[in-house]
Amino acid sequence: MKPSVLVVLDIGKSNVKLSVIEASSGKLLESLKTPNSVEQGEYPHAPIEAIWDWYSAGLKSFALRYQISYLSCTTHGATAVCLSQGKVALPVADYEAAIYEQCNAEYAKLRPDYAETLSPNLGNGLNLGRQLVWLAQTYPTEFATVDTILMYPQYWGWLLTGCAVSEVTSLGCHTDLWNPTAHTFSSLVSRLAWETRFPPLLAAGALLGTVKPELASALGLPSDCQVMNGIHDSNASLIPYLQAASSPFTVISTGTWVIMAGIGSALKDMVEADDMLANVNAWGEPVPCIRFMGGREWSVLADAPESEWSDLQAVLRAGIYYLPAFSDQGGPFRHCQGQIVGAIDTLTSAQKTALASLYCALVTDYCLSRIQSQGAIYLEGSFASNQVFCAVLQVSRPKQTVYLSADQTGTTGGVVQLIKAAKGESAALLAVMQQELPNMSDQNALQAYQQVWLELVETHLASQ
Repeated sequence: MKPSVLVVLDIGKSNVKLSVIEASSGKLLESLKTPNSVEQGEYPHAPIEAIWDWYSAGLKSFALRYQISYLSCTTHGATAVCLSQGKVALPVADYEAAIYEQCNAEYAKLRPDYAETLSPNLGNGLNLGRQLVWLAQTYPTEFATVDTILMYPQYWGWLLTGCAVSEVTSLGCHTDLWNPTAHTFSSLVSRLAWETRFPPLLAAGALLGTVKPELASALGLPSDCQVMNGIHDSNASLIPYLQAASSPFTVISTGTWVIMAGIGSALKDMVEADDMLANVNAWGEPVPCIRFMGGREWSVLADAPESEWSDLQAVLRAGIYYLPAFSDQGGPFRHCQGQIVGAIDTLTSAQKTALASLYCALVTDYCLSRIQSQGAIYLEGSFASNQVFCAVLQVSRPKQTVYLSADQTGTTGGVVQLIKAAKGESAALLAVMQQELPNMSDQNALQAYQQVWLELVETHLASQ
């Protein structure tokens, strides 16, 4: 008998992952990963055909060894697929391209106020509404035929089942399309008469249906393999904590983006200028969030795969600083040009990586203060295994305890919890460990460095 498993497709901005999870225990059995890319053409777009080919090959391989009982998907936000009569009508726009700002003047007249959507006015295509308006203006003939707009996770579910639905976690991810407090589409959708283009809402984790018979046969899947409705990746990361932790607390999901969700923080305290937004969780509730492109910035600044505490000590002694920002893709410093203070060339590769981790931790701490983070802090994703980042964050937040997630599946773990809930199974206990503090002299040196960094950032901001 082949073991019964769940298979989760996880499309991040940097990588695409496919994970096999044992159905009975929730244990990760194996996974595949491939870089995500952006295809060029008339405009930059997501490589959906290449992802589908890779996904299909992975499923076919796994089906030889496992009984695949469930499929689901989690993806990055700010992405939608336009369909016309069951076919993709236009290439799937990549949100990082600046081309969508060509319609800024017109879009400014259309987009709702921040008070309605709690979606800040972002650059490039980070507001999905701007992408769609640009497509409608640039390709009026093609867009006029669009009868269905699917959020990115729901596109993959539609490919598998033929069932088209909408879902709130992706609709509520700084799209300008959703009113999170009224739990309905925003005035932008009605203003453009797009209501009928969005299919009916279905909760994340709910059953979409079984895999289409012809696909099940081609991929070697059981005829009764069930497909569960997908979810926005940062909201997938929230699920285990919403099920098991006591409010108030903060979850920091790290990958290409560092996204901080303040459970128990007040919506009324959100500030658009700081790129604060209300994500919408799997149960449709607005969650105050703040983020920056920390993983991307780290990859730009780091010069070695990892670093040790001794490398950080060398950076502190040298008094070298990174000042934000090294990405313009979001965050409270998105309009600032990154700057280096000090003799960066005197550092080794590992020391430069320690400096990159220190910088990302300090920006994270700054963001946590802006969102008025309270209670425990749960850190998951790539930075949870970065010892420099974790220790600096704990020293920076002495009144809060930082817990590191032991769940290496990251966003996939949240999808698994959704599927288990749909099956009527109880949530798993949180698998976290407390971050240890460095010795007192190192703490003092870090705190002194941070104070100087904050003063330099203030001066840096004033000069922009």
